[in-house]
Amino acid sequence: MASVKFILRTDKTDNNGYCPIYIILIKYRKKKYVSTGIKAKESQWDDEQKKVRKNFPNSARTNALLLQKLADASGTVADMERKSKSVSARKLKEAVKGKGAQNYFAYAEDRCEKIKGTVSARTYKAYKSSLKKFEEFTKTKDVDFDDITVTMLKDYVNYCSNTLKNSNTTIKYSLVILAIFFKEAINEELVDANLYPFSKISIKRDPSKRSFLSKTQLEEFKKYEVNQESKAPIVKDMFLFSANAGGLRLSDVIELTWENVNFEENKIRKQIRKTGRTHSFKFGNSALTILNKYKPKEINPKHFVFPMLENGSPYFENDAYRLAEVGRCTSLCSLHLSAIGKKMKLPFPLSFHLARHTYATQALNNGMRIEHVSKLMDHTDIGTTQIYAKIISQELDEAVEKYMN
Repeated sequence: MASVKFILRTDKTDNNGYCPIYIILIKYRKKKYVSTGIKAKESQWDDEQKKVRKNFPNSARTNALLLQKLADASGTVADMERKSKSVSARKLKEAVKGKGAQNYFAYAEDRCEKIKGTVSARTYKAYKSSLKKFEEFTKTKDVDFDDITVTMLKDYVNYCSNTLKNSNTTIKYSLVILAIFFKEAINEELVDANLYPFSKISIKRDPSKRSFLSKTQLEEFKKYEVNQESKAPIVKDMFLFSANAGGLRLSDVIELTWENVNFEENKIRKQIRKTGRTHSFKFGNSALTILNKYKPKEINPKHFVFPMLENGSPYFENDAYRLAEVGRCTSLCSLHLSAIGKKMKLPFPLSFHLARHTYATQALNNGMRIEHVSKLMDHTDIGTTQIYAKIISQELDEAVEKYMN
């Protein structure tokens, strides 16, 4: 038999200190909440008697109203259980409210499909992945919006951190996506704005860390012999190209075509995948040597520079295909670079993005102004570039300290 009683939701306290009073339905250890539309401060609520105290305005009238709501809910629950003893807490809640409760997963998944054509394939995949991870935590899709409380989200944060070993940045990103759907439901007036719990969850971002290859490590990487029968030589060349040509990200390097390369001016000009901005910069002899290695006798401007993608494929026309190909190339590059990094006994995992970090630190070490480095790397905020400058400063401090000691 279901339990029906009042509860003051102190986990949903508003800015004025008022907490909503809910009817809580408990069946088979499953809890469902139904709002009474009444709020009270903790000092105005008698938790033993489950009613408002005399210091609450119009307390007698409010208690009478609450008792009527409780009686109606109890009567509805009793009627439902007479019809079916196995009726779920969710069905009881729907019956008490007089309409279907709003299911979070049903709403979020429906929104995902509706916006599929208006967001990038990467964004769509991130949304679906975050919902899947949340479902794995809840172990059910039977989750209404008002089931998502501050306590549940704190438990989810602990699950991501302790079980999945997610970083704070990853956890924060997951919560942001879950919150997006919650806010959209509120904007559509499907859910009460007072139910929004995400504003009470604070996750600190992980401190930014930037690993990179020193000048000595970069020279060692250049000389490292790889299996010529695999894709390792191409992966190695792409890494070196990025480390010498503006620190281009992997997605930009693999989709680089010959029409992006101006050999007369030694310039690269292409639309950056992440920002969508057209970026142009000069490259030096090291990058030129690598380009000449792959340059065919007769250049087709539409063909890819590095033989990682198939020429004539729907890469630029089909977002889903492009995303799958980038994923495949990322995995392949990670496999080869990780193996090289281990053989070189580097003190950090070697990934393609370290080519970008290496370019930035080498440029700053060689005396290039930070504003120019920022522009060459197409940073939207010079503060991002300053992270590399701080790394160089820290290294200098450690070198001086080591020398003095």
